[in-house]
Amino acid sequence: MGPGRSARRRGPALKYGAVALVSLFVGVGIGASDGSAEAGKVATDAKAEPRPTVTVTETTPGEPAAAPTVVKTVTAQPKKAEPAGPATTFSGEGEYLVGEDIKPGTYRTAGSESEFGCYWERAKDASGEFGSIIANNNLEGPGRVTLNKGEYFKTNRCQEWKRVG
Repeated sequence: MGPGRSARRRGPALKYGAVALVSLFVGVGIGASDGSAEAGKVATDAKAEPRPTVTVTETTPGEPAAAPTVVKTVTAQPKKAEPAGPATTFSGEGEYLVGEDIKPGTYRTAGSESEFGCYWERAKDASGEFGSIIANNNLEGPGRVTLNKGEYFKTNRCQEWKRVG
């Protein structure tokens, strides 16, 4: 016994070592076998399945060899996303701050989604007061409006607005 080792702790190590050594010998014996026992069994057993055969195809010097198959892997590049920022299209319902919610510029709409017409309003602030309105309109058909940074744009009952300039 070594210093600090008890007989109880060395016992399992010896047991596992012996099992590993026996397993190694059994594996080597199976690997070194030439299969003659199997061959004898196949010859004497009439119901045994036939063993697979190997077919070798040789090409003669006059025959062209088959061209190798070439596989090319192409990695798709992701589309460049627009940088986050103000939108260039937006719903026909809502209030938007130009320069923060939507980009400044000229926008168009196909017009009203209802029988009451499409209403839009440009305002100095979001107070809703009559004095803050810069311009407004009720559209029966398509329309355009130019929005400047810092303005508030209110739209009701309109189809989608799209930036055109």
